Amino acid sequence: MMPGRRADHSESFGEALLGAVLDRAHELPPHLIGPVVADVAERLGARLPQVLLQDYGQLMLVPLPGEGLADGEPQPIDDSDAGRCFLDAIRVEVSDDDGVRVHLPLLDGGDQVGVMAVTLDSVDEHDRRLLHRISGLVADLLVTKHGYSDLFFATRRDEPMSVAAEIQWSLLPPLAMIMPRVAVAGILEPAYDVAGDSFDYALNGDVLHVVMIDAMGHGLDAATMATVAIGSYRHARRAGIGLSEIYDFMDRAVAEQFGPEHFVTAQMMQLDTTTGRVQWVNAGHPPPILVRDHRVAGRLTAPTTLPVGLGGAEPRISELGLERGDRVLCFTDGLVEEHKTGREEFGEGQLISCVNQLERTGRGVRAVTRSLSHTLKRARGGHTTDDATLLMVEWRG
Repeated sequence: MMPGRRADHSESFGEALLGAVLDRAHELPPHLIGPVVADVAERLGARLPQVLLQDYGQLMLVPLPGEGLADGEPQPIDDSDAGRCFLDAIRVEVSDDDGVRVHLPLLDGGDQVGVMAVTLDSVDEHDRRLLHRISGLVADLLVTKHGYSDLFFATRRDEPMSVAAEIQWSLLPPLAMIMPRVAVAGILEPAYDVAGDSFDYALNGDVLHVVMIDAMGHGLDAATMATVAIGSYRHARRAGIGLSEIYDFMDRAVAEQFGPEHFVTAQMMQLDTTTGRVQWVNAGHPPPILVRDHRVAGRLTAPTTLPVGLGGAEPRISELGLERGDRVLCFTDGLVEEHKTGREEFGEGQLISCVNQLERTGRGVRAVTRSLSHTLKRARGGHTTDDATLLMVEWRG
């Protein structure tokens, strides 16, 4: 492009640019996503392109390596322009002597894949429209290509991961889903050594299905048991049966595979996203917390049944009508049973206090869940001797 001549950012130019990427997308090797982003940025008249991915600990945004992409240090999610873009899922523009640095969220179904950043001399509405579309396409490429390569896994890791944690991360759905009627967000700790905790969800038509589990023990034994529990839950859920039958199927699967002295605690829910009616079965988990008007309104206390694998009686299904904006926070016992360094058990009172403080920020479930997990970890002295998992569901009405 000639110096001083502005690139053509018209609708026809954008269509041709996006079309050129789409035409190559199906056969694009994962390691060439970076060069494609760099090429698109150059054709837009932009420079210093970056693709920043969230690390597994959800603390940093790490630059994806690739020819044509700008290098740089990882950026803290809690204290950077890229982090603000990531947490609030909004475009962030920062002007300096070099031009305008534009950060765009890489969104896929409401899950935050990361952030794309480029620098332009100036930014107008045509630029913003094109960058928005390009960032959506880049997010889709990252999601569809990640299963073909270890590149993205390696980029997101900043410490070694246990085999048990490898298994658990491979089981997980996207950590967040933000839809018009419902939002879901979860987080696992310790990210690089989690073993028995896991969660799963699916939005089938108007019904959101959710499960959180905690397999007994630690290490590979717990990870193996969690794999059977999640696999049997998905199998039963996809068969279209009810919560009681799902519990029974999971119970028999765990008992047959591991014997009578092994078990998995579980919390199963179904939410009708048109009416806000939620049903749940509690199989040995701490009762979930109900958040209403950005404050803890109570606990979803209900009759419990035995953990799956112990041959419990048919569970009672509890029901509640949610109000628009209500949030339900599920958590495993490792979150509240940990002892603060040299002191008393952390406890549910401290958890509720932290929830109330964070809810006042008015942020979305993804940002609140992440901040809550990190706040609680700091309060526990920065470590945990057991898995500590959070899952928050919001009925948006």
